[in-house]
Amino acid sequence: MFSVRRISGTAAVLAGLGVTASGAVAIAQDKPARPAASRAASARPADDATSSSASASISGRDRVYTADQTSNTVTVIDPSTDRTLGTIALGAQRLGATLSPQYTDNVGVHGLAFSPDHTRLAVVSVTSNTVDIIDTTTNKVLSQTDVGRAAHEGTFTADGRKFWVADRGRDTVTVVDAVHGGVLGTVRVGAGPSKVVLSPDGKYAYVNHISEPEITVVDVASRRVVDHITGLGDTFSSDEAISPDGTELWAAHKRVGRTSVIDLVHRKVTTVLDTGPDTNHPNFATTKAGSFAYLTVGGLDETLVYKRTADGIPKLVTRIHDHGHAPHGIWPSGDGSRLYVGLEKSDKVDVIDTATNEVVDTIGVGQEPQALVYVSDAAPAGSAAGLGQQGLGGSPRNVPTALPDGTAGETMRRGNKGRSLEATIRPVSGLDMIQLQARDLQPTTTYQAYSVDAEGNRIPVVSFTTDSSGNAAQVLAFADFTGRSIALESKGKATQQTLANAAAAAAAMHPGSDSSVQAADLLYCDCC
Repeated sequence: MFSVRRISGTAAVLAGLGVTASGAVAIAQDKPARPAASRAASARPADDATSSSASASISGRDRVYTADQTSNTVTVIDPSTDRTLGTIALGAQRLGATLSPQYTDNVGVHGLAFSPDHTRLAVVSVTSNTVDIIDTTTNKVLSQTDVGRAAHEGTFTADGRKFWVADRGRDTVTVVDAVHGGVLGTVRVGAGPSKVVLSPDGKYAYVNHISEPEITVVDVASRRVVDHITGLGDTFSSDEAISPDGTELWAAHKRVGRTSVIDLVHRKVTTVLDTGPDTNHPNFATTKAGSFAYLTVGGLDETLVYKRTADGIPKLVTRIHDHGHAPHGIWPSGDGSRLYVGLEKSDKVDVIDTATNEVVDTIGVGQEPQALVYVSDAAPAGSAAGLGQQGLGGSPRNVPTALPDGTAGETMRRGNKGRSLEATIRPVSGLDMIQLQARDLQPTTTYQAYSVDAEGNRIPVVSFTTDSSGNAAQVLAFADFTGRSIALESKGKATQQTLANAAAAAAAMHPGSDSSVQAADLLYCDCC
């Protein structure tokens, strides 16, 4: 659901940009984009597995990046000091100028990947359907390319000269010229591709989907589909990661709270794990204690730690309780000694010691961090060139909620079920973004949400309709929120017209998706 209550007038400031025939926007720069350097010993899946700059200790030349979906920024962190250096602004903060018909910048900054030589960062904006290539030394945009509908996550090829990105609103992967910008071609892979990862040798691309229960295998050189790995734990898989040795792939199924573990040697599913509501991103790290897989579970505020085993059936080691809400993107340091976890509903990043599996620091970042990557040897020590402060300092708050029967909705339920109703209030452009997430309410039922003040007075905020499972993954409203809490009131079963409208809107925004999925579930890419 999308509701706008009071919007201040905004003026968009436009810069003159040269648009090429290939769809790339050439950005003024001090130096040209650099091709991949020879220091990359082997191809690395740029947004999915640990960087094999490996055993190097954490350095002031390293950087952690988060893609901040609401502030439309990339946050840059120095991991040697756990200090935020600033942000790269790629668009205006949600809501404001982004609604203007004259607005031309990015919306929905979401996906991240880095080149094999660590000199360039690829940033995918899911709403404006763009890929920006950024110089990690100067933090300047080198090129911007228009790609397919609802582009989500991607990876650089082994030579660093191309960037493959999954177009979730279509059936294609777009191949971007990562040196000069522009589209080089597309690969048809099936409905709703969500992410692309590469084998360590760079020969094969593996694509998960939000509309197909499979991993599609593509030969990179010929750009042809060569195999389909079926038997996954659900049709909808938002994120995936490949192990550093290339033998295993984990595909997260956010909506059903499962994770498929796939043997890439034999191209078959080994097991399906029950991991919890809003299972977000998997990743891998090798420590002194062995090889581990990590999963962020947004609905439990936990990061799960699994020990990888010879038989392919991972063993749960522990649950790390994150110091904030909705853990999302995750990446290890080059030496595997630290994990960095983005906290989507707290605008922070947790730093985890992999030896103790404890949070040792928490760092403020931009608004609503999604993907996160750790890049070794990315920039000169101490450098904060070209960085600003957009999106920093405006921490969200998660307020109490009440269900229609008066019980608390924000209480974490037993059995790893998560909360029944979450409410996050975040300041944006002179208003508050009110973000609700509901689980296990009455199916296909309309609810009215109210802001409740200290005296118990109620002000209507937004109404929404749950899906066939009683869930509403993301409900957004924009208003001046002066309440202390959020309360729900049931309005009864949704009318057939309401359900038909929601299904039509969902189908229009996400061709090939399940018609029972609400428009609210897809509006701002809750499914990343």
